[in-house]
Amino acid sequence: MNRPIYLDYNGTTPIHPEVMEPMRVYLEKEFGNPSSTHWYGMAPRRSLENARRQVAELLNCESREIIFTSGGTESNNHAIKGVAWANRGVGNHIITSTVEHPAVLEACRYLEQWGFETTYLPVDAYGRVDPQTLEAAIRPETILISVMHANNEVGTIQPIAEIAEIAKAHNIIFHTDAAQSVGKIETDTKVLGVDLLSVAGHKVYAPKGIGALFVKAGTVLDKFCHGAGQEMGFRGGTENIMAIVGLGKACELINRDFEIQQEKMRRLTRLLASGIMEHLTDIRMNGHPDQCLPNTLNLSFKGLAANRILEEIGLDIAASAGAACHSDTVDVSHVLKAMNVPLEWAGGTLRFSTGRMTTEIEIQEAVPIIVDAVKKLRDGWSEVF
Repeated sequence: MNRPIYLDYNGTTPIHPEVMEPMRVYLEKEFGNPSSTHWYGMAPRRSLENARRQVAELLNCESREIIFTSGGTESNNHAIKGVAWANRGVGNHIITSTVEHPAVLEACRYLEQWGFETTYLPVDAYGRVDPQTLEAAIRPETILISVMHANNEVGTIQPIAEIAEIAKAHNIIFHTDAAQSVGKIETDTKVLGVDLLSVAGHKVYAPKGIGALFVKAGTVLDKFCHGAGQEMGFRGGTENIMAIVGLGKACELINRDFEIQQEKMRRLTRLLASGIMEHLTDIRMNGHPDQCLPNTLNLSFKGLAANRILEEIGLDIAASAGAACHSDTVDVSHVLKAMNVPLEWAGGTLRFSTGRMTTEIEIQEAVPIIVDAVKKLRDGWSEVF
């Protein structure tokens, strides 16, 4: 059986062959601890700092401003909890949005158990935060703003630079979750103006279990993991050199052919969208029409159930659902709810996301599979909800 066409790059990415290659030596030969002062620690230490430099070059920051983590979730948790605990004597108020990744939302909810307060900003029909609404939510005790760079479900890009100006004017630390944007759109920390930025390795063709957190010099942040003082003292524990080397190489590849890959993803995503919409009616495209990730296509098929569409295409295409339909309920994603997508549309929402390995032939093959599945379900079901 042929493997399904993979259109879920926002979910995770395969490890790029060029990323895998420099990792091999840390499976086969170099086992030393980078903190060791003897000969066996020398190569791992050099590789650790080289990877830190590669990540820093992609984000346009200093190497000393990069902390390696276990992934995007840890980076988000470290940023939010770290700022909260380090600044609890200054204030206890956090501002975020209703469309954030659970790694941000759950971190905020956890802190609420300890006396912190969170304002969850609404978004418009495209999933964007209004900077004026954000500024109006600021209080004297506000210590942190956390708004994602680009949404993982619908691809909408937030006005990060504008929000950063507001945060700076009010002397508030600003964090952005850039797990979905790194490698797809520019993530220059100086242009964005952020104090903290989260990176997830498995979204950029590096291994799972590795990530990074940009911490702007001077940002007050509590330790995440206490130990022997690795990662500039912020995160104790022996570094995962093999995965770190992979993340560094992945960042180098992004820098090498960023514009080429960005244009390829945009072209293939548009080809998929036009092909589907040419043959089907009652389709809604979710997310901002212009300020959107080049690889993300979020479509709602009116009157259908997303899990039924996935069942029809599952042997041929790998994609993600924006809702799960059960016998008497429909669980719509919190992002679509925040965007006020009507249930008759939201229930039939799928996310397709392209990537480095996606080919035009795959898109051409995917279109009729999706179209036929939707037509089959519409012919067979007169009413879903």
